[in-house]
Amino acid sequence: MWSRLPRNIRKSAGEKDSILGKIFYVMGKSAAGKDTVYRELLRRIPELKRIVPFTTRPMREHEREGREYHFLTEAALTQYQRQGRLIEQRVYQTTRGRWFYATVDDGSIDPGRQSSYLGIGTLESFQALCRYFGRERMMPLYLEVPDGERLRRAIQREEKQQNPRYDELCRRYLADEQDFSDLRLKEAGIRKHYDNTDLESCLADLIGDVIEYV
Repeated sequence: MWSRLPRNIRKSAGEKDSILGKIFYVMGKSAAGKDTVYRELLRRIPELKRIVPFTTRPMREHEREGREYHFLTEAALTQYQRQGRLIEQRVYQTTRGRWFYATVDDGSIDPGRQSSYLGIGTLESFQALCRYFGRERMMPLYLEVPDGERLRRAIQREEKQQNPRYDELCRRYLADEQDFSDLRLKEAGIRKHYDNTDLESCLADLIGDVIEYV
């Protein structure tokens, strides 16, 4: 963990805060544009290294293994847990069964290097990474879109699926109201919200904040 690194490789007083890098973490409610923002930040800031989460849910039509997620079975995820390499995991009881999402210490994050990383996930996973790597190394990038616009985007996305699941869409939409409540955001120390109604304006705001540390 970064918070446990020897003093001789921690930043000294007056040094740039990014000396050991940051983990920038994209979050937001369903259909807030997280995946698009995540891909664009990686493309426009090549210095960022990606953190690819793991999931047991089925792969969507536009997804590829190792790009948005690593797709695996519950048995494989349990094996990571037995090895002590599971940083955090969440389980969702969906209309299509039980789905796990997780962050695994698979060696892709090297805290001893002067590198910055980009991750994507939920508020819960962000808090788990804060505990694992240290809050001072984490920078939240919380995306916000008006509820009506989010719902329109979600429906449009679902319509493109071969087998649309509008019941699952509604479940996610309602669950987000609790998962990303104002109280929970404040408790996690998330003060700044990035308006993603217009993608380019949002990216300009995000890049302006991220590039300061890269």
